[in-house]
Amino acid sequence: MSSNRTAHRPKSLLPAGLGALAALTLLPAMPATAATATVPAKDSSSRVAAFASPRVVTAAERRTSAYLDSLRNRPERLKSFFKALPKGGDLHNHLSGAVTTEYLIKLAIENGLCIDGTMTAVASPCAPGTRPATDARTDAAFKREIIRAWSMQDFPAGQSGHDHFFDTFNKFGMATWYARGKMLANVANTVVEQNQFYLETMVSPASDSAKALAESVGYDADLAAFHRKLVAGGKLDRVVDEAVKEADDSDVQFRKAAHCGTARPDPGCRLPVRWISQVSRGSSPARVFTQMEVGMRLAERDPRFVAVNLVQPEDWDSSLANYSLQMRMLKYLRGQYPHAHLTLHAGELAPGLVKPEDLTFHIREAVLVAGAERIGHGVDLVHEDNWPELARTMARRKIAVEVPFSSNKQILGIAGNDHPFNAYRRYGVPVVLSTDDPGVSRIDISHEYRYAARTYGLSYTELKDLARASLEYAFRNGRSLWASGSAPSGYRLVAACTGNQPGTAHPSARCARYLADNPKAATQWRQETAFATFESRHR
Repeated sequence: MSSNRTAHRPKSLLPAGLGALAALTLLPAMPATAATATVPAKDSSSRVAAFASPRVVTAAERRTSAYLDSLRNRPERLKSFFKALPKGGDLHNHLSGAVTTEYLIKLAIENGLCIDGTMTAVASPCAPGTRPATDARTDAAFKREIIRAWSMQDFPAGQSGHDHFFDTFNKFGMATWYARGKMLANVANTVVEQNQFYLETMVSPASDSAKALAESVGYDADLAAFHRKLVAGGKLDRVVDEAVKEADDSDVQFRKAAHCGTARPDPGCRLPVRWISQVSRGSSPARVFTQMEVGMRLAERDPRFVAVNLVQPEDWDSSLANYSLQMRMLKYLRGQYPHAHLTLHAGELAPGLVKPEDLTFHIREAVLVAGAERIGHGVDLVHEDNWPELARTMARRKIAVEVPFSSNKQILGIAGNDHPFNAYRRYGVPVVLSTDDPGVSRIDISHEYRYAARTYGLSYTELKDLARASLEYAFRNGRSLWASGSAPSGYRLVAACTGNQPGTAHPSARCARYLADNPKAATQWRQETAFATFESRHR
């Protein structure tokens, strides 16, 4: 979601940062069924089938689809099916909001924090009116009260979902200080247990130093001049150096927390992780531009970082007032850092939350001005000026939209047919399902896939292609396994792997070399291996 996701913190004595790059290992494959047939993909009544080409469906896929249909009224088995379903990667994930609430409470206890009357974690010693966080170990009612305040579980009546959602981050913020490696261990384990193969998660690198640099240099409306002032004398590079040091230190913290390199490593140790630098869009123009440049310079320097994104509520007055300026800032910086990727929260708005005119241009400017490669949320699509042409542009440029159904419902009240999920798919815009802040939302990625299947009548092959799309549009280094791009046209192997069964344990020598040279393709092959195993269970 779009909060800063961490409360303001003091200068770290023990830098907390990023890290944890894991080596990819290919899993053994089960033999895949060779029989295939060309049949149209199952299509819900709300979709326009004319936009989709025939989908080549294997016999194994047909059997798995039939098995899924048989579970429609068997909720426990349906839940197990979706947990076991290979689900690609999570591309829209905020680290502090992804950590389970129970683990945040554990961190608060470990740090000796107190909980005040508003259920906010504060420093010790505990003042009158506060309680030690450790009381949550023995007082079940107290623990439930913290969980309600720090997540969307049974949140109090009288407060909007929007306000309660964003308020949670400041309440648990202090528990996240100096703990990014530990938080990653918690989140990475969950991602692997949910049968996913890749994670991009958002953090704020060297946030305090970036703010100090912005304040010391001062804003210049001439963006080229501002850029020159930031880089002069190595000032910007010193902030980037600090961000790299954060990454190194947090990688050590992650490996210790996840027991990597021991006889019993946690599942998360083998998960490829990349970081997206988040920018606080509600801040001053000087700080916003500086954070953008830190993130882009970092993405070109350190392979652990891949992209930049803007966070915090898009409906805040400052966010609305500076939106177009921020898109122009990104356009300028994209010219300075052409190898840094860009994904943007855009269109995370709904009627009644902002003035009607504020619904008409945010996605458009993110795409056409800033040059975003992916869009996060994109909920107000059909309120944009000439939205069909915008959707066609996104489809033509293969700009994917990251869809977290639960947070869209909790924050904006948008769900079902009010959500533009079908509109995007109807125009051929790539869609990837994501979690956003699963800890705060109290959900997991399996919940999002299950919701999509139930709400939009998706077939197994459509779910499978959503999972494939989440890796196809990841900012993973290397080339793709697929030559033909994503659904609705189907997936066709690159020339180097043509003739191979996707996911087989023994690809040809040429295909094996291609996979070794392209981590993205190797991750996709790993998922195909998992699909073969998954489908073999439903004969």
